[in-house]
Amino acid sequence: MAELGESVWLGRLRQPMRKLMIYSTIATAALALFLIAGSLFFGTGIGLKQFLSPSETMSVAITMIAGTVSLLSASIYLSDTRGMIEAKSDGFFDFVSLICSRLAMIATAAIVLVMFYEVVSRYVFTKPTLWANELSLWIAGFVFLLAGLYAMQQRSHIRIYVVYDLFPRWLQKTSDVVSVLLIWAFTFMLIWGGYNESRDKILRWETFGTAWDPPIPATIKPAILFIILLVAVQAISNLIADWNKVAEHHSPLDEIDESEIEIIRRSIKD
Repeated sequence: MAELGESVWLGRLRQPMRKLMIYSTIATAALALFLIAGSLFFGTGIGLKQFLSPSETMSVAITMIAGTVSLLSASIYLSDTRGMIEAKSDGFFDFVSLICSRLAMIATAAIVLVMFYEVVSRYVFTKPTLWANELSLWIAGFVFLLAGLYAMQQRSHIRIYVVYDLFPRWLQKTSDVVSVLLIWAFTFMLIWGGYNESRDKILRWETFGTAWDPPIPATIKPAILFIILLVAVQAISNLIADWNKVAEHHSPLDEIDESEIEIIRRSIKD
């Protein structure tokens, strides 16, 4: 288990991944600025159609490839460092959830950039977009789902310990097993009931029905089923990782983050 600031799981691959992240991010930013400048000043008309069919426009295809590499490499690299308030990773599936959590973090920053672009485009260049609001909603949907997976990995979902702490350890383990079985039962029923609808939405590439018309239903619905499955796998990972741990007793004082309080104290002094 890595201490704060140490490599969590990449090891020797950490530095190569960092270089890949930097170079691909620079390339993506340069290509994006090129496409934005062309749209604002030269009327190239790069829009949703080009990004949904990138093979038709070479510059868009290259930007999409560079952006995908940048997102994946950044998510992988950032997942290799344990945050100040993060729990230590000791489950077999934790690295997947950590990568997804970093992807959600980047996506949140992307929402801010999208809205910033809309403000500049609307009020500086008087060229408002049709896509900024819907794109932010689209990204936020994935952020919400990925945040749920991260919450499961960090054990930060809602847990009621009033009765649980009174149980002997064997009964606590039994409760944990029952909880995981219920999560898997929910996952099975959700996938069983939603698979056909998700498949149909993808096959007909169902769109939002607006002026920009993004394929939000065709992407969000399958993502719900897939990420819920990841949450269920993470629940098993947590169960295995916590199986032999000593019983913990919880109190309201556990919610106090000493490191965050110390940071606030330092900022006030400065």
